[in-house]
Amino acid sequence: MINLIRILFYVSLLLVSYLSLVNASEIPYFESMSFISDKFVHSLIYFYLAILGILSKFRFNDLKVVALIFLFGAFIELIHYYHPYRLFEFFDLLANLIGVTIAFLIFRLKNKLTY
Repeated sequence: MINLIRILFYVSLLLVSYLSLVNASEIPYFESMSFISDKFVHSLIYFYLAILGILSKFRFNDLKVVALIFLFGAFIELIHYYHPYRLFEFFDLLANLIGVTIAFLIFRLKNKLTY
């Protein structure tokens, strides 16, 4: 089961990388979902990545896993600074941090309740 979760984690990282680096106009826009904030989507994506990262049971502790996932997002934002069709946004970084932090806190609370 761990191997399946890890594969899903790596595939998700590749998909997020791809969607983060292509021209934003090439990503389909869903009219019915226009009420969802871009920052909420960032938080949700990085929450999802952090959950998968923690469930993957890497040799790192959970804090290191979520820190690495956040650094992945920071690296993408740095690329956006130089990307001709993307923009660096500090609040995207903040949204990413919120997503990984919520995932980390959920697992921390779960672990405290089970011990």
